[in-house]
Amino acid sequence: MEKRISRLQKNIKGDGKAFLITSGVNRFYLTDFSSSEGAVLITKKNAYLLVDFRYGEAAEKTAKSCKTIVFKKLLESVKQICSEEKINEMFVERENVTLAKADRYRKAFKDFDVKLSDDGILDTLLCNLRKVKSSDEISMLKTAQRISEEAYTEILNYVKPGVSEREIALELEYLMRKKGADGVSFDLITISGKKTALPHGVPDDNVVKEGDFFLSDIGALYRGYHSDMTRTVAVGYATDEMLKVYDIVLEAQLSALEKVRNGVKAGTIDSTARNIIESYGYGDKFGHSTGHGVGLDIHEQPTVYKTNDTILSEGMIITVEPGIYLPDKFGIRIEDMLAVTKNGCDNFAGIDKNLIIL
Repeated sequence: MEKRISRLQKNIKGDGKAFLITSGVNRFYLTDFSSSEGAVLITKKNAYLLVDFRYGEAAEKTAKSCKTIVFKKLLESVKQICSEEKINEMFVERENVTLAKADRYRKAFKDFDVKLSDDGILDTLLCNLRKVKSSDEISMLKTAQRISEEAYTEILNYVKPGVSEREIALELEYLMRKKGADGVSFDLITISGKKTALPHGVPDDNVVKEGDFFLSDIGALYRGYHSDMTRTVAVGYATDEMLKVYDIVLEAQLSALEKVRNGVKAGTIDSTARNIIESYGYGDKFGHSTGHGVGLDIHEQPTVYKTNDTILSEGMIITVEPGIYLPDKFGIRIEDMLAVTKNGCDNFAGIDKNLIIL
């Protein structure tokens, strides 16, 4: 955590400038401490974690990279630090800040006689820091993936005609928590039949039927880090059309995975998968990006889309998840989560991608 803060401090140019981080995810990233309210204030030489009375004792024990300050009113404590450190310009986040909070900041910092800079510089610095994961972060992500896979392997025994999508989602979440997850990465997608043509379909009382595709887009949350994986299986049997389209998606996914390595544009991964799907005449049935970054948020930078020129580098975590969706018929998506390496990728997903017929 100290390294993350020191890297931010290196971007404070000149005396009298400071960073104020209020978003929960970024506060956790910098301090390893989670709370519903608070802020991290970073000056050129010091770092402060500001929390209210509920979190004071726990913060002092956990957040070793900052000095903990227990506030009664957050902005009053910020004002005091600005006075003590002779701060004349404060950089704040733009993303995840409500209009109401932004208005309070403008009024407060005007009263403090401190310039408020909300031009996005701090967001960019934090985003660039978080894009490349440390070995500890990768270990957490792999653990989250392992939990997902163990739960998924067990849930396949539960997927059969007559069982509802909602029942499967509940059982899957129970299994993840039982195996060590702190929660789920997102509302689990466990859908069947025609609903698989909905990229983000919602499980309900619809029951699995013989001849359905069953699609699971799932992830576990472990110590703040998310996993993300999608598999599509057939129940009982698969028609020739189902087999054909499945093989196209699998070809697209495997080809895209082969392109992943340090120095390659994120857009190249998407174009590789998209070109294959288009070559079979299904280009208009693949409407989302091929992937996205994953970490403390389930969707992070970089976006894996054809127009994104971001250069992949070692330690970036992305998903590769092409799909084909045929309305009123079925949909197929195959998704792995992986780390970019110098000469390829470290694929966290160990579940077989050849079509399983239950």
